[in-house]
Amino acid sequence: MNFLHFMVQNRQQVLELTWEHLWLVGVSTVLAVLVGIPLGIMISRWPRWNKPVLAVANIIQVIPSLALFGFLLPVPWLGARVDRLAILALTLCALLPIIRNTYTGIRGVDPAVVEAGRGMGLTDRQLLFRVELPLALSVILSGVRVAVVISVGLATIAAAIGAGGLGEFIYRGLAMVNNDLILAGAVPAAILALSADMSLGWLERRLRPR
Repeated sequence: MNFLHFMVQNRQQVLELTWEHLWLVGVSTVLAVLVGIPLGIMISRWPRWNKPVLAVANIIQVIPSLALFGFLLPVPWLGARVDRLAILALTLCALLPIIRNTYTGIRGVDPAVVEAGRGMGLTDRQLLFRVELPLALSVILSGVRVAVVISVGLATIAAAIGAGGLGEFIYRGLAMVNNDLILAGAVPAAILALSADMSLGWLERRLRPR
């Protein structure tokens, strides 16, 4: 009851921090999609780049997120604006599932379908946009779904460098040993992650080739 009372009393601040959280996650996810999908397409076309690209993405993924924020802080243009820094860090952490699923989805397209497209006179570009990407879309969206859920969780750590978001409640609650404050940050973040997972999962099933 104390938690609910706190949420009602501070609903304006909860909404503001939730919006900040959504903004960080939304912008970083869009950037990760704009970078990750072309990289996934590239390594599906030129397999020699497969290991280097995935290795770099894996290394970024295993770096502790708080350490990644720390590594980026001294960068002049980024360090001057913590929101830029947080968005870059979240974008880097979201790349791996998008790159890997794009590659897997394109490579998983039935070769007979690709050959049929070639037999109809489609160019490589037309094959990519008219055949391979539409058939791989549900697999790619699955990677985006994982990336969004990861970003929602990691965005709470952005509060440690002053980037805002629901993590502010969590860090403030830890400092004050106040469970209500911790729950005020953790519960909305969990709801956001579950909502994103369910909605993108529904969309993924709808786009799955029949």
